[in-house]
Amino acid sequence: MRVVIVEDHELFRESLACLLGSQPDIEVVGTASYVSGAISVALNEKPDVMLLDLGLPDGEGLEVITAIRPTLPDIRIVVLTVHDSDEMLFAAIRLGARGYLLKNATVMDLLAALRSLDQGDAAFSHGMVTRVLEEFSRLGSLQGVPQSSLKALTVRELDVLKLLGTGASNHEIARRLFITENTVKAHVHNILDKLGLPSRSKAANFARRNGMSNLSIQAHPVDTGGEEIR
Repeated sequence: MRVVIVEDHELFRESLACLLGSQPDIEVVGTASYVSGAISVALNEKPDVMLLDLGLPDGEGLEVITAIRPTLPDIRIVVLTVHDSDEMLFAAIRLGARGYLLKNATVMDLLAALRSLDQGDAAFSHGMVTRVLEEFSRLGSLQGVPQSSLKALTVRELDVLKLLGTGASNHEIARRLFITENTVKAHVHNILDKLGLPSRSKAANFARRNGMSNLSIQAHPVDTGGEEIR
């Protein structure tokens, strides 16, 4: 397995290169500490695997994925990072990363994850797989609702939908968003019409299934699109 390591901390980078290079089935063919260097070494060496840190001095590791994937579609990019966040995890996967490992992984776990790539598997730290599956399940529940319909919702309609998911009444929604109950009713009607949902309860279930009730709400009076402000 020909590997390139992209990591800006020299001690960690060199230690990792020494560790991987000591394995009989792994060859470290290059290292880099910058986005620009990572792109260059990848295009020159065409490795099988790239271990990629996300925080680099001249940019984000995600920029490396975007730059090299069109030219090297078969390269298996595995993020190796301290960032244990869903935002970074799913951003990397969407761009084409084949794995996401945390730097607190054990040596055995790291080697096992890399070797699993040759079996066609992805390489994830413990617990990451569950989060990925849950995200795919959440996205799967969007089937049947066209993206154009979701995009058709206004900012205020999205706020109302999020609050529906919490079980809030029209009175509670009106108080939270500084609008009248009649305005809330109009928004609910528009939401059902745009999403093709038959009832308020279905809209609430939709919001809960897709995690919308956990998202932030604009909690200050803003006149959006001629709403009645209280």
